[in-house]
Amino acid sequence: MLKVDNLTKMFGGLAAVSNVSVEFEANRVNAIIGPNGAGKSTFFNLISGTHKPTSGTILLEGKDVTMLPCDQIAGLGVGRTFQTTNLFEQATVLDNLIVGHRLRTRSGLWDVLINSKRLQGEERACRKKAREALDFVGLTHIENRFIADITQEERKRVAFALALATDPKILLLDEPAAGVNPEETEGLADLMRKMINHGLTVCLIEHKMDMIMGIADKIMVLDHGEKIAEGTPEQVRNDPAVIEAYLGGDEDAAA
Repeated sequence: MLKVDNLTKMFGGLAAVSNVSVEFEANRVNAIIGPNGAGKSTFFNLISGTHKPTSGTILLEGKDVTMLPCDQIAGLGVGRTFQTTNLFEQATVLDNLIVGHRLRTRSGLWDVLINSKRLQGEERACRKKAREALDFVGLTHIENRFIADITQEERKRVAFALALATDPKILLLDEPAAGVNPEETEGLADLMRKMINHGLTVCLIEHKMDMIMGIADKIMVLDHGEKIAEGTPEQVRNDPAVIEAYLGGDEDAAA
């Protein structure tokens, strides 16, 4: 699904990501872990087109997307959530999600001015897709509530739904469980498993190690922008370099 070769991003003299190579298989949960400042979010920004790499290549289903703008990368099937869930606070949940499927519409200014049949059809399609995404994440009952009035966990699910409304093949989830309690974290993990069962591919950044070890098929570990380990949860858990750099010791690693 996704292949990265020798990916590097320099900010001045600082290598935020340094010669990282990795492959993420389709229809799997692929996790990226590492200390704060390890380059995890920068790595996602490179894949999604927010930043352009200094060097290296990014292949999505064999297609070179290294230098494509973010809207084209999204159009090829890369959905994204962010550490901070930024939504339109004074709009309803449903209206926030309608925006997501606009990526797949073609109406322009003229269609708006004359209220063309194409525009009307695309409006219906966007609303339908938004409701499908809401149903997928289990929030149909709050579609008419304002974002400002919903819980943090519901906001996380709305962010998932917004990404799903773009019709993605692969989802980049940046700390999806940040700020929610353990029960809610497990609910979000179940939602990611549901995505896999529906044929999607998930890549996530997360600091909650219990969730990562329980859900990930593959884990890549970054430290100071470099890949220091890669493998199954069991392999990563027992890797001395990972224990030293991130997990903190044998006792913590086994927890």
